[in-house]
Amino acid sequence: MTTHSPSYSEKLWPAWWIWLAAVIIGASVSLIFFPISVGLGATAMVIGVGLLLFALIITTPRIEITEGWLSAGRARIERTHVGAVVAHRAQAAREQLGPGFDARAYQCIRGWIDPVVTIQITDPQDATPYWIVSTRRPEAVLAALGSEEPVRQTGLSVTD
Repeated sequence: MTTHSPSYSEKLWPAWWIWLAAVIIGASVSLIFFPISVGLGATAMVIGVGLLLFALIITTPRIEITEGWLSAGRARIERTHVGAVVAHRAQAAREQLGPGFDARAYQCIRGWIDPVVTIQITDPQDATPYWIVSTRRPEAVLAALGSEEPVRQTGLSVTD
């Protein structure tokens, strides 16, 4: 299998407040150990913060689009099986994640990222009707996948 450099790549990093919460929660571990020893408390604080920050880093998914493949988080599919691609913001994104959501869809979403892209899957052997993926740059994802659809603010799903 040949590898191609990605035409689009994005990490869905957590929002600033999640990083802050991780530091606060990680540091709070030290409260148990400070009464025993200041050194032990400081060590527990460094370890607690380090572990939570490491967990955030390794669990952050990546969207990557190459000439032949699309990957989002743990899922990967050949681009020949990609159908219609539509991006959604604001109310249209909420519609896709709420009433318009199909439970069979693969999702790589992050609640702190408003825009989503719905990607129709045309592989007849795949029961997944579409992927729904968060992205901070929906226009760039559309361009990388060759879609000329405008980003929807309100509207219908990818299958409509």
